[in-house]
This record gives sequence, C-alpha cells and structure tokens, in this order.
Amino acid sequence: MELWDAYDSNFNKIDGVTLVRGQPIPEGMYHLVCDIIVRHIDGSYLIMQRDARKHHGLMWEATAGGSALQGETPVQCAMRELREETGIVAESLQEVGRTRERQSYYVEFLCVTDRPKNSVTLQEGETVAYKWITRQQLLDMDKDDLVTQRMEQFVKELKRT
Repeated sequence: MELWDAYDSNFNKIDGVTLVRGQPIPEGMYHLVCDIIVRHIDGSYLIMQRDARKHHGLMWEATAGGSALQGETPVQCAMRELREETGIVAESLQEVGRTRERQSYYVEFLCVTDRPKNSVTLQEGETVAYKWITRQQLLDMDKDDLVTQRMEQFVKELKRT
C-alpha cells in the first residue's frame, strides 16, 4: 500500500491526513507528483519510452517522475524517482515549475548531468527504451509522440529556460 501526504489548494501539507494510492482523493485535497527532465551537459535531452502495459504504452515521455511517498519533500521525491527510473543519481535539481491539475500538484525539475549517455538504466514495468535527442527535436515532438498534454506544456516551458 502506497501512502501519500495530502495538500490543500495552496500547497500546504494537511497534518493528520493520509491519502492511499488507488483510493479517491477527497475534494479540495491534492497529492504531490514530481517530474524531472534530464539534460546532458552536451545539451541533449533524455526521453523514455513507456512500457506497453502502461497507460499511453509505447509513447515517449520527456521526464522521469511519479508520486511522492508520505513524508517526502518534492526534491526527495524527484531524486528517488530519477534514480529508480533512469539510474541517474543527481547531486542537485533545479525547480522549473509548479502546476495543479485535477487532484495533483506537479513540481517540475531540471537535472543537468554529465553521466555517460549509455549508462541509463530502464525500470522494469515502467520503461522499455530511451534515447537522447536535441532540444529542437524535443520541442518539435507533438501529441502523437509525447505522452500527455501537461507534458507538452512542460516542454514548451523549456523555450523560456
């Protein structure tokens, strides 16, 4: 059973309230999700192909990420998810955005790495392939290639960074 902290509409943690993955989130409450986009020091971006068994199977996503476990800060969640889904251990992350969608708060991070490109590891049941692409290739991806509309917005925000 995966437990999450509950947040109010102003991104304040609600003390004494625990959310459970798979159970409905009460109206007016939110859970924390972190997304991490990975840029290599050479300027290329990591994209991962989702496992065929997952929602949006075999589509590409420009981030690693997932739900924060109870007690995790956004940075702790992001570092854990990045390590689990790519094998990349980040010393620091740069927060690049926050958005609220449905009953989730998304905190978005940028990881800049010098790790060898062929050392990315895939997480069983999550991803089946990865590749490094240029900034322009990433910006040119459309909704038929990229997983979600929210992800498209995240990629558009790269134009500002």
